Parts: sequence; C-alpha cells; structure tokens
Amino acid sequence: MPVSPATRQIVFINAAHGLTHFCLLILATAVLGMVQQAGGLFGTEYGPILALGTAMFVLYGVGALPMGWLAARFGRRNLMLAFFLGTGGGMVLAGLAGSALALALALAVMGGFAAIYHPIGTAMLVEAAGDRVGRAVGLNGVFGNLGVALAPVATAFLAIVLGWRWAFLVPGLLCMALGLLYAREPVVDMAAAARGAKPFPAIPRAVVRRAVVVLLAIAAASGLVFNAFTLLLPKLMEERLAGSPELLPVIGALAFLVTLCGGLTQFTVGRMIDRMTLKRVFLPMAMVQVPAMLALAWAPGWLVLPLAALLAASIFGQVTVNETMTARYIAPALRVKLYSVRFFVGFLGAAAASPVVGLLHEATGTLAATLVVLAGFGSITLLCALFFPDREEELKPEMWAVAPAE
Repeated sequence: MPVSPATRQIVFINAAHGLTHFCLLILATAVLGMVQQAGGLFGTEYGPILALGTAMFVLYGVGALPMGWLAARFGRRNLMLAFFLGTGGGMVLAGLAGSALALALALAVMGGFAAIYHPIGTAMLVEAAGDRVGRAVGLNGVFGNLGVALAPVATAFLAIVLGWRWAFLVPGLLCMALGLLYAREPVVDMAAAARGAKPFPAIPRAVVRRAVVVLLAIAAASGLVFNAFTLLLPKLMEERLAGSPELLPVIGALAFLVTLCGGLTQFTVGRMIDRMTLKRVFLPMAMVQVPAMLALAWAPGWLVLPLAALLAASIFGQVTVNETMTARYIAPALRVKLYSVRFFVGFLGAAAASPVVGLLHEATGTLAATLVVLAGFGSITLLCALFFPDREEELKPEMWAVAPAE
C-alpha cells in the first residue's frame, strides 16, 4: 500500500521534533568529555563550557517569535528544509569548533535554526492529521521526548567511543541527510491532503478568547514546570537512591525510564483526545500534579520512581493536550502565529527553570523546596484546566454553527 505524501510529511515532522530536543541537550553531556579530551581548548571547568550554550537557548526561544511572518514570506516547507540543513549544519560546526568563541557561535546557529520547528512543524502536523489530531500530536510528542531521553545516552556513548566531536558530528550529519531527503519530497498542501479534512468551523469569539487566555497562561507555567522537572530528575534520583552505592551506575538509566514513561503517555493521551473533550482529559492530569509534586518533595528511596513516573505522565501528557487546544480552537491561517507567541511565552517560563532549580538547591541543599515551588506553579495549571471550555462541539465541529457563545 503506497504511503501518502501527507503521511511522509508527518514522518519528517516527527523526526524533526526528536532532533530538536536531542540537539539542545548534546552540550550538557558532551561537556563532560570535552573537559577530559579537549586539552583545555574550551577551558577546564564544567560551568564555563556549559555557559557557551547560552546564546543557543536564547535564540531557540526568541527565534520562535518571527516564524509566523517568515512562514508567510517564504513558506512553511522552505522553513522546514532550512530547519534540517541549518540545525544539522550548526551541530557539524560545533563538532569542528577550534575555540570557545567558535563553539558558542556554532551552538547559536544551531539554536536559531532549531527555533523553526515548534511553530512551523506543529502547525503543519495538525493540518496533515485531519480529524485525528490527538493521535498525531500524541505520537509526535513521543518522538520529542525520545529525543530528550536519548540525548544523554547517545551523546555519552559517542563521546566515549569516538570522542566528543563525534557527539555533535553524527547527529548533525544525520539531520542534514534527512534535510536532503526532505528536499526530494513533492510540495504538499497539508490541509488539502489531510484525509477526511473538513472546513474549520466558525467558533464563537468569546470561546476562542477564553481558550487563548488559558493557552498562554499554561504556556508560561508549564514551560517552567516541564523544563525544571527534566533538569532536576537525574539529581533527584542521585539524592534519593545514592544511599546504596551499587545504584549509582544506573541513575541515568532510571531517569531515562521515567522520561520515557512520560513520553509514551503522550501517545495514550492523544488517542483519548480524539474521543473525549480536551477538558475531560486535561483536568485529571492537572489534578495529579500538585499532590504528586508535594509527595515527591519528601519521598524516600525507591518510592521516588513511581511518583516521578506518575508526575512525568501528567506533565508530558499535558503537552499533548496543549498542542491539540490550538488545533481545535484556532483557525489554520492563524496557527503559526499563535504557536510562535505561545512557544515564546513558554520559553520565558522555561528559561527560569535552571536558576530556580540551581538557586533553591544551593540555598537548601536538597530538591524538596524546588518541588514545593513547582507544586505552586502546578496549581496555576489546575486553575487553567478548570477555566478551559468543555464543549462537545470539539468532537462534532458542525455543531459550532448553532452553538451558544458560552
């Protein structure tokens, strides 16, 4: 059975999601090999070398803002092609860097091109998915979180076996190769190619405004919670399980499994969304976050694992709900612009994660206070879930034509 052009587009978009999250986390692990293998080329301390990635994260977040304008000017497909070639090229340049300045500039290039993915790729995905948006977004989320989970493992392996440069070169060359394959794909009208696609309904403006307010509020709160949780997870495993020396070698594997649990939840949540209204999926997950965070703040030993897995399922599954909110309530012509704004707002929250985790841990000596603070932000997510519309018209769009505003 031949694969449709729209399905092939989704395959490339899913691969791009995984590469986006993978490339941003290479430095965090590669720096350990660089300190040992680079002979002082970039310095001899972990912190200063890691700081060379600052411009990468700034451009990754700020770069999302102009994507709506760039998409209108150059086209979404051309931007996705630029993503593959530019992001891969940035990784290759990082692998070839011969000075701290060259490495910082190469990482900045990579971050700037990686900024293309979320506003552009997500908008293309939901159009190609047609009426099965939840399932497509859920599967896409799995690929993104596989990138998060695999980055430290694959980077460590490449750095140990081949050297730290290859930790950048291998994924960079792979990304560029995918770009060359993508360039061979025919131009596809994603909306028209979507199987069973229907015209976007005329949703009452009051309902849309309510949905947008919730989306932006969630973006700020969940950006902090998501990033902080992924940052603190390995340290949390070390703190709570390092009492047994034989467990130290498997801390990274445990963090990987917890992250993978959250990623796989996104696919399940995606399938649920196609059968249920968003609020009925979103609200239970939001209700789990605060008590799970508070319990995890003081949970001893192995109890950390099921609690962390439950929390990962809630946090990662919520991402799928958020992406689908935009698809259901925002007309296709405006999606790229809203994704751009929403991702930028989320970046502002995510950017605060590292100092919040670091400063609170330094002040208290544990992660308990950090998790209590995150529980407070989880309560914002719960309020957003309570305020979000619960409309049956989501599942039967033709009913919006006769639906009341509230």
